[in-house]
Amino acid sequence: MRKDIESCVAAIRQKIKGKDEQIQLALVCLLAKGHLLLEDLPGMGKTTLSQCLASVLSMDYARVQFTSDLLPADMLGVNIYEPDTHQFSFHPGPIFHQVLLADEINRASPKTQSALLEAMAESQVTIDGNSYELPTPFFVIATQNPLFQSGTYPLPESQIDRFTMKLSLGFPDFEAEKSMLLNDDDKLIAKSVIDTAQLLDLQKQVSDVVVSEAVVDYILALVNATRNNQEFPNALSPRASKAIYHCAQAFAFIHDRNYVIPEDVQMIFPSVTEHRLRGQDQYAQTANLLSAQLLKKIDPIAA
Repeated sequence: MRKDIESCVAAIRQKIKGKDEQIQLALVCLLAKGHLLLEDLPGMGKTTLSQCLASVLSMDYARVQFTSDLLPADMLGVNIYEPDTHQFSFHPGPIFHQVLLADEINRASPKTQSALLEAMAESQVTIDGNSYELPTPFFVIATQNPLFQSGTYPLPESQIDRFTMKLSLGFPDFEAEKSMLLNDDDKLIAKSVIDTAQLLDLQKQVSDVVVSEAVVDYILALVNATRNNQEFPNALSPRASKAIYHCAQAFAFIHDRNYVIPEDVQMIFPSVTEHRLRGQDQYAQTANLLSAQLLKKIDPIAA
């Protein structure tokens, strides 16, 4: 693994123990210029992970607690009339930060959830007919509790598809939880490892990672296998194809390669596609992941 990425993982590992794979994938999502959805039970470290990512990468950070009465203006901002100038002035909301934590996003109404769509797709928001650019880099991390918990609303498919990856931290193993109890990790602060200029340079380097035509054919074979196929409730969109492509580049990059191999695609594929394949059925409890079925079905050599 690249030394700078390893340093980032090590810094976050001090707060999030035993979850190196999820930390790496979260960094892959950021380097691929995507957005991240974290789903887990309360108290599993979702918010801590987002705070650590922002600190380690020197990005300014805002947290919005999504509730049933949250309005889009509470997040985006609002025009306020100034009596002194007799004009309206725009007061930006918390979305105008490099990292936005949309905490418990599925506790807000669908109207408020959908207010994120333009920001995530175009890195801008439109308010009262005026468009405002968001900072660069811009990274949305949304957390949600499982749908079976009270007071939750399912995310619409259009919103689900905007999230490049969906991860779950899960329960810590015995040793990791023991370390959490014996050491006062809550007082630890993740220190900055790289600055914003370095992060932007890393993102540019990721976009230059070579993807051969054979690997592109493999990605398209996986995506096309979901279309016109009743085994999969939701076909993968062209946006999903791009997400697989860019995340495979980022995964190859953090492992110090300037080219993508089929194994890179396979490593990121479940995190990029499972939530898209399930759509509104993503919360169904099943041991058979649809993404795993796809990977078994499509041979990278034959593709």
